[in-house]
Amino acid sequence: MMRLTAHTTPTTKRRRRTILLPLYLSVCLPLLASCLSEDPRGALEEGTAYTDATVLELGTVADIYNYIGGNSDSQGLQGTSRGVYDLNTFTTDEAMLPTRGGDWYDGGLWQGLYLHTWTPSEGILGDTWNYLYKVIMLCNLHLETLEANKHLLTESQLEADKAELRSARALFYFYTMDLFGRIPIVTNSSASADKVKQSSRSEAFRFIIDELQTCVPLLSTDHSSMEGNYYSRITRPVVYFLLAKMLINAEIYADDDWTDSVVPDGKAMTFIVDGETMNAWEACIAYCDKLEGLGYRLEEDFTDNFALHNEKSHENIFTIPMDKYLYANQFQNLFRSRHYSHGSALGMDAWNGTSATVSTMKAFGYGTETPDTRMPLSFYYGPLYVNGAPVLLEDGTQLVYEPMELRLDLSNSPYEKTAGARMKKYETDQTAYADGKLQSNDIVLFRYADVLLMKGEALYRNGGDGSEYINKVRKRVNMPPVTLTAEEALDAASSPLLDERLKELVWEGWRRNDLIRFHRFHTAYDQRPQAAGEENAFTTVFPIPGGVLDHNANLTQNPGY
Repeated sequence: MMRLTAHTTPTTKRRRRTILLPLYLSVCLPLLASCLSEDPRGALEEGTAYTDATVLELGTVADIYNYIGGNSDSQGLQGTSRGVYDLNTFTTDEAMLPTRGGDWYDGGLWQGLYLHTWTPSEGILGDTWNYLYKVIMLCNLHLETLEANKHLLTESQLEADKAELRSARALFYFYTMDLFGRIPIVTNSSASADKVKQSSRSEAFRFIIDELQTCVPLLSTDHSSMEGNYYSRITRPVVYFLLAKMLINAEIYADDDWTDSVVPDGKAMTFIVDGETMNAWEACIAYCDKLEGLGYRLEEDFTDNFALHNEKSHENIFTIPMDKYLYANQFQNLFRSRHYSHGSALGMDAWNGTSATVSTMKAFGYGTETPDTRMPLSFYYGPLYVNGAPVLLEDGTQLVYEPMELRLDLSNSPYEKTAGARMKKYETDQTAYADGKLQSNDIVLFRYADVLLMKGEALYRNGGDGSEYINKVRKRVNMPPVTLTAEEALDAASSPLLDERLKELVWEGWRRNDLIRFHRFHTAYDQRPQAAGEENAFTTVFPIPGGVLDHNANLTQNPGY
């Protein structure tokens, strides 16, 4: 039987099915403070629910892809508000949501993220935890359903389906471990609170690595970002990328006490790749090379990766599918960045919020004679035009975005509504629905430019020269080559490599991950002072949400909270 896709035929997108087969989502998960209350009583009895392989695979493997994106707060890996993306972006020197008079205060949420003054009771933390574990537990449930109905599948189908679900579960464990550090590893859908234990970060790290390495040989080699039977699914390249990302962060993820200033040595760690023992950096390079071997390459035009109908990109590795006619997934990032008049000029609404920080614009060379060529591709700044016409404010003057006037609280500033360069990067879909939130650009999660930058960094961390791979990324956008020593590239205070990652990957949700790896996240930067007690780096891991601890005595809070 042919493998199934939840999204497309080989050549044409089609509507994703919302699976209403038995999900048993009324299972309450007090250990995770997440009670999934959907009522399953109207579902078919298990004996009749799955009568053939097609229905079984749609109800299990395909169902998980309904949760990679989202359309409400804290749902989806990117595209919505108050979730994974916001925790990885607005806590950094990349961007902020400044208070603009009566706009964007929201009880101090956005200021608290930027200043690192969050607490375990912060709603965004509990909601994000619940979303991540909801999908993890659904993976567990669907794995059990596959096993219970394995007579409908051939052995190879069963193993491939289980590998895809286990890889999806590992993906969500990656995000959970990256954000929260010490987390419960649960591999069945009926675990009781008294049986669930909290794993150290290093244990969670090794679990995810082992799961991905076990599953990857059973996955398709298809390019997930391209239309076809495996469009937007977890395939072998997606897992290779995730393994490389895990390994470039190995020193962080293997550190069980991130507050003691002692960091493990990636050169001393050992991993097995294709039967060969490697250190963390060698293993990272090996997985980067596997992606090149599968045909990934930089697109000649940087903007093609973010254009309308970007499913033809040979650079994008894993995306959230977007189509205003077919999917409910939303992309709110452009919508909440544009000024109100900017939105109106496009025939849409806007929230006038997200802005690039002053330090980000300086890194791009704003105001200098040699700005980075990616700056006008990534930001709106200065006088604004739409379709060649100036965008006007209510008083008849032209809208001018003022990048260097941004402050965390702009209340009563003459630039209260106009300060800050705004998000661009993705081509505007002027026929989008829902004020631009339902667009036809797939949201990019993983892409090959990041792979090249990871390989270059891994070479530097292993004592070699990674300039060749940094310069491949720079050459694509007509930037001159750089020659860096390992000491220069990895310098915590002023790393050109870290700056290069900002310029290439801005708005893509990796900045927190990068700053932590370069030991910068907990320091003062841009307009952010170091928070009280933050010199020990305790804020590099978020607190376990208070509601989770209230329901499970086996879990303890992370240091510093």
